[in-house]
Amino acid sequence: MVGMSEDELKRRLEALERQTARIGELEAEVARLREDAASSRALAGMADRDVAEMRTTMRGHTQVLNALRETQIEHGQQLTAVNSTLQQLAQVVGSLVVSTNNLSETAGQVLAGQIGMAGRQDEMADQLDRIESRLGGDDASAK
Repeated sequence: MVGMSEDELKRRLEALERQTARIGELEAEVARLREDAASSRALAGMADRDVAEMRTTMRGHTQVLNALRETQIEHGQQLTAVNSTLQQLAQVVGSLVVSTNNLSETAGQVLAGQIGMAGRQDEMADQLDRIESRLGGDDASAK
């Protein structure tokens, strides 16, 4: 470096020292960025695991919801069958009520008829008694 002045050498040396310091800073920055990248990869891996776990959980929830849906469909069908049976029972009970009412009316009519017949029997018995007393009275006067 012939022909360079001392000032020029100082400036170049200072520039070289600044570049060396800058290189040191950049190397430190690269090391920090590598650490950040490693941390990011680790976080990304954990996020992937979390997503996989969440998907598994969601699949489980979906299966449970589908099972509940199937159960609700079955219960709906059973309720429809029960409702149909209840309607049939209601019709049968209604028919029984009508039949019971008819039987009650008929029994009332039979009872009224029996009461009427009992009254007529009493009347006939009274008439027979009168006839017998007349006949008996005639027999007594004939003797």
